[in-house]
Amino acid sequence: MIIWIASYPKSGNTWIRSLLSSYFYSKDGIFDFNLLKKIEQFSSKNLSSHLENQIDHQTKISKNWIAAQRLVNKDKKIHFLKTHNAICSINGNKFTDKFNTISAIYIVRDPRNLITSLANHYEINLKDAFHFMTNKRKIIFLESKKVTNQKENSNEDFNFLGDWGTHYKSWKNINFCKIKIIKYEDILSNPHEIFISILNFLSQFVNINMDQKKISNSIESTSFNNLSKMEDINGFEESVISSKTKKKIKFFNLGKKNNWKNLIDESLVRKINSHFKTEMTELGYL
Repeated sequence: MIIWIASYPKSGNTWIRSLLSSYFYSKDGIFDFNLLKKIEQFSSKNLSSHLENQIDHQTKISKNWIAAQRLVNKDKKIHFLKTHNAICSINGNKFTDKFNTISAIYIVRDPRNLITSLANHYEINLKDAFHFMTNKRKIIFLESKKVTNQKENSNEDFNFLGDWGTHYKSWKNINFCKIKIIKYEDILSNPHEIFISILNFLSQFVNINMDQKKISNSIESTSFNNLSKMEDINGFEESVISSKTKKKIKFFNLGKKNNWKNLIDESLVRKINSHFKTEMTELGYL
């Protein structure tokens, strides 16, 4: 059965994957980037290449969402998988269901800080980043990892996002499995407490020996500063290549320095607050 590590893009998914992979897939809790391959991005295209339907557009890809998950679950083991997909249906094809999913961890981030990370990652300005996160039909493509024209990428796998608020609510309201919702800001301010809470949640589904030394090592080795240094020294496979400089864009970019109060103007703050007032109030951001 699948345990999803889900989020809107640039919300802390990689951080949670780093924590979990260091704890579950290393001997001592010391993280390195290769461990992330243990919790890979779900792709119906890659996992279902030998299924009957040739995948050449979104409907056919979505038809294979469930079929690909059945392949994953064939061994009847627990599998961690990353996704940015919303809980949705495309032409009646559900992203997942109770027969393939046992639980989920959803990471949510203050959209006022999210917007600057989106702008950096996708090389867009703040106006376009606002359009990105308010677009109810937003899709990102997995192979190119770029914001680009849908028709040009008809042969690629994709994640259907929708807008930030709808994405959050789609996972929050999942009704066929248990879910733990984590605020990125809470991980930032108290990683030890949050990681312990994650492990306690997961203990319902997997056997966990609460090794305090390993927990500490996982937290220390996946701190933002350490991940940023590792990226500087070794590079990071998941970072995207700039269309302007042809060099990789820094993935672990600002960390705690990404403070919306210093980075975006008041008019944009008001637009974000107004657009996502309900969700931001519910989450304690307003």
